[in-house]
Amino acid sequence: MSDRPLPSDASADDAPRDFLRDLVTADVQAGTHAGRVVTRFPPEPNGYPHIGHAKSIVLNFGVAEQFGGACHLRFDDTNPTTEDPEYVTAIERDVRWLGFAWHGSTRFASDYFGRLYDCALRLIRSGKAYVCSLSEEEIRQHRGTVTEPGTPSPYRARSVEENLALFAAMREGAFEEGAHVLRARIDMASPNMKLRDPLLYRIRKAHHYRTGDAWPIYPMYDFAHPLSDAFEGITHSFCTLEFENNRALYDWVIAHAWEQPAALGAAPGQTEFARLRLSYTVLSKRKLLALVDEGHVDGWDDPRMPTLSGLRRRGVPPRAIRQLCEQVGVAKANSTVDIARFEHAIRDVLNPEAPRVLCVLDPLEVVLENLPADHRETFDAPLYPRDIGKAGMRALPFGRRLFIERDDFQETPAKGFRRLAPGRAVRLRHGYVVRCVGVEHDPASGAVTRLRCVCDTDSLAGPPTDGVKVHGTIHWVAADDAVAVAVRLYDRLFTAEQPDRGKLGEDFRTFLNPASLTEVVGQLEPAAPALAEAGPVQFERQGYFAADRPSSDAPSATDADGRQVFNRVVTLRDTWAGRAAP
Repeated sequence: MSDRPLPSDASADDAPRDFLRDLVTADVQAGTHAGRVVTRFPPEPNGYPHIGHAKSIVLNFGVAEQFGGACHLRFDDTNPTTEDPEYVTAIERDVRWLGFAWHGSTRFASDYFGRLYDCALRLIRSGKAYVCSLSEEEIRQHRGTVTEPGTPSPYRARSVEENLALFAAMREGAFEEGAHVLRARIDMASPNMKLRDPLLYRIRKAHHYRTGDAWPIYPMYDFAHPLSDAFEGITHSFCTLEFENNRALYDWVIAHAWEQPAALGAAPGQTEFARLRLSYTVLSKRKLLALVDEGHVDGWDDPRMPTLSGLRRRGVPPRAIRQLCEQVGVAKANSTVDIARFEHAIRDVLNPEAPRVLCVLDPLEVVLENLPADHRETFDAPLYPRDIGKAGMRALPFGRRLFIERDDFQETPAKGFRRLAPGRAVRLRHGYVVRCVGVEHDPASGAVTRLRCVCDTDSLAGPPTDGVKVHGTIHWVAADDAVAVAVRLYDRLFTAEQPDRGKLGEDFRTFLNPASLTEVVGQLEPAAPALAEAGPVQFERQGYFAADRPSSDAPSATDADGRQVFNRVVTLRDTWAGRAAP
């Protein structure tokens, strides 16, 4: 953590700018927080982080980096019934994967349970909190509506001594769940319903994954969160817009339950920003958990999931997620980002990085009749196109038998079809021109089973020697050298642009895409598996693919038949499961 002034380049033209950074700039220059900038990322350990959380991670850590400050990672672990250390590990891993490091050790709200209890006692002694014995339903009924004030609890007038005694008994576990709660005494007629005597503590006789059974009472989020910020000297608390009405309570809790040390300057302040939402995606933890528990996906790291672990397993580079968050920016109004924009960011990062290789996903055999059965040669093929400006070559085997993509051939070519057909010629990518001279069919179904072609062996570096017209360029692999691989063609998980905003009574599961995963056995050029160990590769004309790894330090996965598994990261175009035209 730094207490030095704003770096000279913090407001440079090339630095990110938005209303939150403008606020931080003004605070630093005015010395509002004694020149400090300390942010925090405060997740609940009750699920895996998703791309929506990535925006908060990038914002909080990014602001700290930009202003020479510090960012804390603190888990809001105040609900023992939903939390698990598995989620703590996942969140820490995902923050690191995105390229960030937090200041000091990992922090937990449960570290502060003793201090939070003391702050509650302070509120009781000052007459600003009381023990309420209404049931949950009765509290709801007393709260009123947006147009009608609430009704004070009959227990609101309890004396300080009685409240202290009851709260101490709650602490000792003397009561069952639901018997009592601790509430703030604020204003039951407030137009902000968050201020109508909100709950501060409730009884939960549940085992906590860190504190065990030491505490039968647990603080509410709106009590623990602002005080945890205060304890840690946080300067700027950035929250998404659904917490806008909570801001008044955030300020009230810090003002009445905590005395800010003068050396820290002003108390923490909360500011809200719009969350990141993507089309064709759900980001509700409850709904994501349902997808996992009900078997619609294969766990939190299923590559169709918007979780960071799922995106990592799919092969999405972390830089693409950061780039999307930075491009979307920070706004004050919620909106939905087209998922095509995210796909574009992925391509933008992978295009200059991913080596190019050849893979046939729906193989059709081609026999080159003018070559001997034992014909073998090797082409030198570049790993990157010329416009990338990167060096690198790989050996591409070639022989008498090839595999081409089945839809690169039409026996009766449609108008505008520019690939292989009887009597037509095409160029093999990085290789010769071949011409189709015969077609074999399955006697029962009539399906095409094999093509017979001839190869112009003088056409490698120039046009066909016989002057035949070339109808296009297609990809291929040598059949005798190809590596059979299991290829998972992932598509969007939902068919609706906003699957969680359907008509009344319409469930988000209604819009699950039955074609979100297609599995095929592809034929891959032999140099590709080793190249894919370093990161995603581009299957030319097919898309970007990554070797499947259940974890970042695990070897590449194989299927039941021992074939290496590849996941499609993204297509080459903004198409729905389509592939680029030749």
